[in-house]
Amino acid sequence: MKLYLTPGACSLADHIAMCEAGLEFDRIRVDLRTKRTEDGADFTEVNPKGYVPALVLDDGQLLTENVAILCWVAERAPKLAPGGELGRVRLIEMLAFIATELHKPFVRHFFPTSDAEKKVAEEAIRTRLGFIADRLEGDYLFGREVSVADAYLYVMLRWAQMKRLDTPQPLPAFAERMEARPAVRLALQHEGLA
Repeated sequence: MKLYLTPGACSLADHIAMCEAGLEFDRIRVDLRTKRTEDGADFTEVNPKGYVPALVLDDGQLLTENVAILCWVAERAPKLAPGGELGRVRLIEMLAFIATELHKPFVRHFFPTSDAEKKVAEEAIRTRLGFIADRLEGDYLFGREVSVADAYLYVMLRWAQMKRLDTPQPLPAFAERMEARPAVRLALQHEGLA
């Protein structure tokens, strides 16, 4: 398998999840500005969408989008998903929330077309982080065990820290717990972020 990533980008969530799952895979860096891989290949020939993450499976099939890749990882490592009758659905629900309600506003915050747009995005991020903080019961999003959704939330919290956005309690402690995990440290090291 090959995971196409950009250090510190949202693909870090997939990188962390795959390390948590104990999957073996090659890591290929992508320069999103030039759309070139680290060996100079045209990334759009791998992923015509032109952005990370992209996961090429051993049989050559391509998976893109964080929600899809993280669900795929959880299917291979069920310990990384909540249990119970609605576990799979609750995981998809949380991944969709992070992707649409947190990740999307961060893109508007990073690349605003105006100061007003940046301010609206910042308020949306604060509100959504507050929503998650109010519902965090236990060490991770679904209680005592880590899930692939925690990897995605962790990346959003890294972005908030990078942009100097305050995060409500208990999210700073959650981020510290995540950073203490061997899989997170390994992914950060591989991406040159540790």
